[in-house]
Amino acid sequence: MSISSSKYTFKFNTSIEEIGQTVWDDLANGSSPFCQYPFLHALETSGSVGGKSGWQPFHLVIYQNSEPVGILPLYKKTHSYGEYVFDFAWANTYRQYGVNYYPKLVAAIPFTPVTGARLMLNAKVDKQQLLPILCQELANQLALSGMSSMHWLFVEQDISQLLHEHGQVQRQGVQFQWFNRQYSSFEDYLTHFNSRKRKNVKKERLKVTSEGIKVVRLHGDNLTEENMEFFYHCYKQTYLKRSGHDGYLTEVFFQQIFKDLHHNLMLVIALKGEQPIASALFLFDQNQLCGRYWGALEEIHSLHFECCYYQGIEFCIEQNIAQFNPGTQGEHKILRGFEPIYCYSNHSLKELPFHEAVERFIQQENIQITQYKNNAEKLLPFKQTEVS
Repeated sequence: MSISSSKYTFKFNTSIEEIGQTVWDDLANGSSPFCQYPFLHALETSGSVGGKSGWQPFHLVIYQNSEPVGILPLYKKTHSYGEYVFDFAWANTYRQYGVNYYPKLVAAIPFTPVTGARLMLNAKVDKQQLLPILCQELANQLALSGMSSMHWLFVEQDISQLLHEHGQVQRQGVQFQWFNRQYSSFEDYLTHFNSRKRKNVKKERLKVTSEGIKVVRLHGDNLTEENMEFFYHCYKQTYLKRSGHDGYLTEVFFQQIFKDLHHNLMLVIALKGEQPIASALFLFDQNQLCGRYWGALEEIHSLHFECCYYQGIEFCIEQNIAQFNPGTQGEHKILRGFEPIYCYSNHSLKELPFHEAVERFIQQENIQITQYKNNAEKLLPFKQTEVS
């Protein structure tokens, strides 16, 4: 489907293959692995999105003089799972008034609460000029397709602010991330903690080794298909235990990213004796490490912290990676040196009364989020002179 404006043409696509890797790669150049064609393509071809998943691809390509100059990963959603920006209360309010909240439209990376490029543009495109036109075209699409609302999830701050100026209400959230301040080793990192918090981290790591656990990190050519098969077994078993289902992502998805994003993967495996018992999978590039997936076959005290946090920190120090996003939520990360930062989403609801109600809600919520972040900063383990 194509829509024209005075300067741009907008085409919505029901699969990433309709766009093609050449076009996508050209416009997503420099974006994180999550925004790259292989990751999103694997989601679609593996059945992790599409079908009955509740995520229907609706990716937007922006053309100028018949040349593709922008892309926006979009999905029609029939539920609110796998987003990590929670709007269930909004959906319930719609239901109480007998109005359909679903389907809705989201600009997001499915199951991936990582801030990054959503609107990926050719360098010659003027964002200030494009955004009001784009917002209007998305509003038109809501009307044409019977969708209730438009949601931009985990948007970069500058884009979020511009969207807010064009009627897409800005919502704040808090995540906890680790920043590499040129530490030479994990021990060097711990010297920046106050004494009591430093002892707590060392105690946790010692608990793991005292159980006879060895932890290894694998990436690049050291990572094998067999390693990935073991990881998926852990991932599936952990989801079954916690949620009663196999997990959002299929085995085929992990097989595909192993094939296509091999050098962006880092896998942690914990072994008890010679027997592997747990695993954590990370994606990374030269700028950021992201911890996304975890599974364990045996419950061992502090093993999750070791595999999902401490090994990631060591990897960042070793590879000189600037920051580490271990996933959303989790105040327990603060005491291990993960600092509270804002993340942003933007929202526009087609029905004005609902839009205004949500805007009021977000205004009040943002006040609470600011206070929450301020309180979280006071719990950081760093010495007084080390606080950023």
